[in-house]
Amino acid sequence: MTLPVVAIVGRPNVGKSTLFNRIAGERIAIVEDKPGITRDRIYSKGDWSGRDFHLIDTGGLEFDQKDEVIQHIRQQAELAVEEADVILFVVDGREGVTATDQEVARMLHRSNKPVILAVNKLDHIKHHEEVYDFYQLGFDEPIAVSSIHGTGTGDVLDAVVNHLPDREEEEYDEDTIRVSVIGRPNVGKSSLVNKILGEERVIVSPVAGTTRDAIDTPLQHQDQDYVLIDTAGMRKRGKVYESTEKYSVLRALKAIERSDVVIVLIDGARGIAEQDKRIAGVAHEAGRAVLFVVNKWDAVDKDDQTMNRFRREIRDHFSFMNYAPIVFTSALTGQRVHRVLPLVKEVAEQHAMRISTSVLNQVLQDATMSTPPPSVKGRRGKIQYGTQVAVKPPTFVLFVNDPELIHFSYQRYLENELREAFGFEGTPIRIYLRKRKD
Repeated sequence: MTLPVVAIVGRPNVGKSTLFNRIAGERIAIVEDKPGITRDRIYSKGDWSGRDFHLIDTGGLEFDQKDEVIQHIRQQAELAVEEADVILFVVDGREGVTATDQEVARMLHRSNKPVILAVNKLDHIKHHEEVYDFYQLGFDEPIAVSSIHGTGTGDVLDAVVNHLPDREEEEYDEDTIRVSVIGRPNVGKSSLVNKILGEERVIVSPVAGTTRDAIDTPLQHQDQDYVLIDTAGMRKRGKVYESTEKYSVLRALKAIERSDVVIVLIDGARGIAEQDKRIAGVAHEAGRAVLFVVNKWDAVDKDDQTMNRFRREIRDHFSFMNYAPIVFTSALTGQRVHRVLPLVKEVAEQHAMRISTSVLNQVLQDATMSTPPPSVKGRRGKIQYGTQVAVKPPTFVLFVNDPELIHFSYQRYLENELREAFGFEGTPIRIYLRKRKD
């Protein structure tokens, strides 16, 4: 299920990033008392009254400037507005309505999206009458806010949640495996999807950033239903790229949310980049099953050890994802593409695997007898029993005498023992420790 999107917009230096950080609950955006600090949209998640949503912070909007960076910021904000379900329009209550505020308001009225007007920097209740000046912008009742002190943010979030769209129902049968293909621009995502489909259903172009939207393509292979979600490439943050590339980051995140299995596509000819690690990390953190597909293998100069070297390189760079299988392909020639869907099905089954409590506890008992938890200050951790509480990904709760006595490295050992016993290829495993109550 994809989460709704809330975009924070406004002119420079009205406190958008401070409000973003307060809603997100952490300091993500750079906050500095200087206009134009937030160059590109920054993403986080927020939640209020049981509703989760994506939050986008945007650079300050200025309309009378011809500077290339300012124009880029404006494009970013306009794209954020286009993507948003609800817009949080932030203005400066101490400065009053400015010409730029009026220009932003006109742009937002044209969007036909729900707009919540937050009048910021009203730190004392005696200043709250300043909100009346902002009725002239033509939105519903302005809300007085102090993003620094946190006052009024609850009222703003109440209004945001009231305008969020209803949760979308799942579009596909439970047995359908939803697969997203993610990777850097021009790595061959559309070409791989086309080769799997055996037909040109997705536009393929050598120009990075051709795929503007996530495109769902249902198919059936050996009596298994799949949906392929092809996404625009994710670009490295912090640099000014073509606007639509930045726009694609949120789309890729949303595609991962909707997926059971994520294919992380790596360019075999160009090698592994830092951005590949970031992309794979998003899928890992989201708890999705993952398959590494190295594309363009036909373009690599090879000897009999090239594949092993590249495989070791992937394991070194993605040491936190040693569970993910690797396949080397060429979408251009079709080499080994036939292996992708069977592997997708295999890791999807591992992702949804459930282990009986009795079998699980036998494996845990054998593991702890073979290698007991190390003692800490004369005390030794003891695992009394475990149970699987969820699938997709497989999630286990272990009841112990004292969670502080079970070191992270021992949890890693237990994870390896579970993988040895049950497989779990292609899927992360979650292990939580709970103190057993007597």
